[in-house]
Amino acid sequence: MDEIKVIVFDADDTLWDCQSWFDEVEQRCCDLLKPWATAREVSEGLFATEHQNLPLTGYGTKAFTLSLIENAIRLSKGQLTSNDVMRLIDMGKELLRFPTKPLPEVQETLEALSESRRFQLVVFTKGELMDQEDKLRRSGLERYFSHMETVSNKTEREYRQLCENLDVAPEQTLMVGNSFRSDIAPALTAGAWAAHIPYHVVWELEKSEEYPHERLHKIAHFNEILSLV
Repeated sequence: MDEIKVIVFDADDTLWDCQSWFDEVEQRCCDLLKPWATAREVSEGLFATEHQNLPLTGYGTKAFTLSLIENAIRLSKGQLTSNDVMRLIDMGKELLRFPTKPLPEVQETLEALSESRRFQLVVFTKGELMDQEDKLRRSGLERYFSHMETVSNKTEREYRQLCENLDVAPEQTLMVGNSFRSDIAPALTAGAWAAHIPYHVVWELEKSEEYPHERLHKIAHFNEILSLV
């Protein structure tokens, strides 16, 4: 790890809480649909709808909102009122404005890394460009990063493209993220180092098998990054 020049950070559920807000909206949707379906039916239907729509809509808040509405209309057999649909739309809009307060130790760690002037700090995330950029601005962390890339998906190909854009070899980068599937596995496959910091909630579509690797470090606290590098 002595050759690391760039530290790459995931955004949602790595720098700030995100999934908890989506889970809350899902619960409110379950309450709305009580006349037609159980909470389990709503959640399972939403997951199936999101998975089916993924190739068309990709990741992000707007994609989630469309699936939320589609699933609700299907489960209610078209009996959902226009007012109910507006409530779901408003829930989706709330997800575009939730507070992106940095998670514990994030700001202090980024401050220390920035002051060291040893590394280029980069945000690498997936979803909708405007939404992700706005969340970074709201977090107050934007000043620590010299570069941000938002992609439609995170695979080995996108990670290699990121390294090419930064003019750095994958083995000279450290990827920090909460999702083994989207953050850790693609980076390791590309040849990078990785620090996996699991979050207490995980989106169903991000769940995957984990495995040990010689370039992988699993950490419990964000400031452990300082001892790694």
